[in-house]
Amino acid sequence: MEQLSVENLVIGFGKAGKTLAADLAKAGQSVILVEQSEAMYGGTCINIGCIPSKKLLVEGQKGQNVADKVAMFNQSMAAKNGLIGKLRAANFAKLNSLENVRIITAKASFKDEHTVLLNGRDGEFEVRADKIFINTGASSNRLAIEGADGARIYDSTGILSLTERPDRLVIVGGGYISLEFAFMYQAFGSQVTILENGDTFLAREDRDMAEAMLDVLNREGIQVHLGVQTERFVENADSTTVVTNQGEFVADAVLVAIGRRANTKGLALENAGIKLNERGAIITDEQLRIVGKSHIWAMGDVADSAQFTYISLDDYRIVRDQLFAEGKRSRDDRAVFPTAIFTEPPFAHIGLTESAAQKSGRNVIVKKMKAEMIPKAKVLGQTDGLLKAIIDADTDEILGVTLFCAEAHEIINLFKMAMDYKIPASYVKNQIFTHPTIIEGLNDLFA
Repeated sequence: MEQLSVENLVIGFGKAGKTLAADLAKAGQSVILVEQSEAMYGGTCINIGCIPSKKLLVEGQKGQNVADKVAMFNQSMAAKNGLIGKLRAANFAKLNSLENVRIITAKASFKDEHTVLLNGRDGEFEVRADKIFINTGASSNRLAIEGADGARIYDSTGILSLTERPDRLVIVGGGYISLEFAFMYQAFGSQVTILENGDTFLAREDRDMAEAMLDVLNREGIQVHLGVQTERFVENADSTTVVTNQGEFVADAVLVAIGRRANTKGLALENAGIKLNERGAIITDEQLRIVGKSHIWAMGDVADSAQFTYISLDDYRIVRDQLFAEGKRSRDDRAVFPTAIFTEPPFAHIGLTESAAQKSGRNVIVKKMKAEMIPKAKVLGQTDGLLKAIIDADTDEILGVTLFCAEAHEIINLFKMAMDYKIPASYVKNQIFTHPTIIEGLNDLFA
């Protein structure tokens, strides 16, 4: 086993880890970046998350009127594979070209709080590091029921790389990941059925917004069943039967989308005195440092940060600020941030929902407008959806915005700045926007 000593050890090639590794190297410090799989150079986002899923969503929408959906599916998968292959290679090259970075493909496990054992394709190493950064991400939860390891049962990673388009797709789970894949595979011509365990569809959203989404799903022929408890999977010769408390559903492919859990298995964190919370993520302080370990940080999904690439990037900024600046940044800085579901149309949100604002005891004004009222929506032929804003009646402060309309995923980012800088609702009402655009609908929404 080769003995190595380094100033910085980064475990995981995700957004936070790779970005920090580059900064450390450019500052003249030695860095080892370890990734357990060459298929994950660059992290979850470009390989099995945001980029491949959004590429397939775009490809599916391009071919809505294509007669041969199977051929379109095959072409789209090829285009997706080509894109992520290029991005993976580019991410590897960017780090590998830096003089002070060494990339090792291996699994990592702690020996003690300064020493990590690496074992994998590139050999066996014992690495002693001055500073250690854990950025191992998260993986899909699995169902602990009979048949869960069947050949046609997929998580969000597997469903991105099918070699054949399923005629019938059953999705277990009714959350945001489920909705994206439902719209994707419906566009490719699959018959999609969503089985949600809860009795309330999109329980965290206001009922009017959830109903607007459900209306679109119904019109697209995507079936949603609530209160469904999945009991077991039965593998047949050419299909899989999903057995539930509400009957049986036959599928050519089953997607299990019931949340994600931090990747800590095999890291032997206990050897370094690193503890996990009740959700299985690493416990850190608000600056992402391991409590009681001044030289170890965790970033991204594994640190129980919100599971978005841009939040992982902000985790990097928080750690970087400690290493290279004044160390004032913390997770407390991002009290509100935007989210987006890439459905058709997209669903985006920031801040408080109407129900949460009312529970807070504030005097609120609720503004709503159907997407069909926006001229550009008619031009695009994308008139589905609903826009909603929650305003403090006493201060004119914008408390929350939910946009279910074309371009929602882009427009919602403006409200991050508006809310951070306390820009009043009346300012948005009177803002000058270009025409014809979706964003000019904000004038009417806030009027």
